Amino acid sequence: MAAPILYVSFPGTAREALEFYADVFGGDVHFNTYAEFSRTDGQSDAIAHGVLSGGPVLLFGSDAAGDEPSVHIEGVLLSLLGTAQPDVLHRWFGQLADGGVVIDPLAPKPWGASDGQVVDRYGLRWLIGYEPQA
Repeated sequence: MAAPILYVSFPGTAREALEFYADVFGGDVHFNTYAEFSRTDGQSDAIAHGVLSGGPVLLFGSDAAGDEPSVHIEGVLLSLLGTAQPDVLHRWFGQLADGGVVIDPLAPKPWGASDGQVVDRYGLRWLIGYEPQA
């Protein structure tokens, strides 16, 4: 593994969330249920391990069991600065904003770059932007 990978414990929405991110970013999702992992600390169809891979974003997730905490992130941004062409970044920003909260619109900033921040419907905060094209 070349870099840390975000692993999110969702409050019973892991399947829905990872499928949403696959719709936004592309890639494939794979799920294993609690039953498949012989877990008895949650509903048998809950997600014990899910993976979004094969696209520009690699993300792991599961449904939090019983008294395990679910996603609540403060002071962390998932940065997608310069990871795609501007039109793609704007599309991603719009899709993540659907049902979420725009903190700072994706727009040109005084320092010359364009960026913005959005908290998506599942509670992840994204920083998306790019440098001006030459």
